[in-house]
Amino acid sequence: NGYYHSSWSKCFHSSRDFSDMVYVLNLIFNKDVYIQFNSTVGYYVGYTAHGVYNAERFNNDTAELQQRRAQVER
Repeated sequence: NGYYHSSWSKCFHSSRDFSDMVYVLNLIFNKDVYIQFNSTVGYYVGYTAHGVYNAERFNNDTAELQQRRAQVER
């Protein structure tokens, strides 16, 4: 009888030199991904009405986007 919110971030790669590294951040509400950042795409994508609203807000924040895009380098 409550709400469930979580997030996870992960780097994926298949080469030994990490040249194909991809950073992914998922925001999850009640076990459904509602917004995702993928470094291959380079911006947030919303999958629900709430996710689309927040993706647009995050994508308009240049500091937020620069920080997320830099994650793949870290």
